[in-house]
Amino acid sequence: MVSLQPPLCDFGWKALDFDLLGVDGVRYNLANARGENGLLVMFICNHCPYVKSIRERLVRDTHELKLHGINSIAIMSNDPAEYEEDSFENMKQAAINYSYPFPYVWDETQQVAKDYGAVCTPDFFGFNANMELQYRGRLDASRKEAVADAPRDLYNAMLQVAQSGQGPREQIASMGCSIKWKNE
Repeated sequence: MVSLQPPLCDFGWKALDFDLLGVDGVRYNLANARGENGLLVMFICNHCPYVKSIRERLVRDTHELKLHGINSIAIMSNDPAEYEEDSFENMKQAAINYSYPFPYVWDETQQVAKDYGAVCTPDFFGFNANMELQYRGRLDASRKEAVADAPRDLYNAMLQVAQSGQGPREQIASMGCSIKWKNE
């Protein structure tokens, strides 16, 4: 399991559209996923210890962001042949078990992860109402274990995006497990 840090924010980069099946049986794209004030695109999975350590806070923060017009969508791009825990059936179970307040979708071809330049789980892309990238940083200071009273980097950044359309210029990259690419 390789630990990686994604590059920092490329401010203004336009979100690319996608068409992915959610665990709820609905197909999602930018038009039906976005909120009035923006969209948080998250690359996550089920098996990664970094993702496991933030699930509860991620649910809390995305739920609260929705109240500010920022919707969220979680994309699972790993090859489930490498990690059975990341299978579509197990994605369904995780969404139920953790009461995900966002669509959890499968990037079966891995093309969306490639298009976005996602490198790890979790990898966060925060877009404003114009679908321009304003945040590509961490959830908070936690790594594989929660840090007590850690500032809510992602939440605060996306709240700023909801209010002003602009993300903070100082951002700290997320850290996580590498995306499990298919052998081609």
